[in-house]
Amino acid sequence: MIQPIVRDVMFLSCKSQMATAEDLPVARDLADTLRAHAHECVGMAANMIGVRKRIIAVMAGKTVLVMLNPVITDRQIPFAAQEGCLSLDGERPCLRYQQILMEYQDEKLQRHVQRFSGFTAQVIQHEVDHLKGIII
Repeated sequence: MIQPIVRDVMFLSCKSQMATAEDLPVARDLADTLRAHAHECVGMAANMIGVRKRIIAVMAGKTVLVMLNPVITDRQIPFAAQEGCLSLDGERPCLRYQQILMEYQDEKLQRHVQRFSGFTAQVIQHEVDHLKGIII
């Protein structure tokens, strides 16, 4: 179900808690909400729809990739970026990495280790920041 976007900076600046099987409906809502905003957004974290759980969704081509409890375990090739966010107005500078190695669970709670690069890696880093309460 498509959910409203949270713009409350105080709420967004709080850290998220680990996701469990009970949070799978949140993951589906997050994917639905991302699809509904695909014309203006390429990634979302669960706190953007009002739920402080460690769940993100990113556009991978035309597919939505949902990650529960994502952790960046390796970063390579730093670069300076400018990013905007659906929850905030304007753009802000930040440090990102061209390549990242991720550990996460999928929507069946299966564990994955996967390398991402380029724009997809940048989007994932932005969403993982949301889970930490970092607003960019």
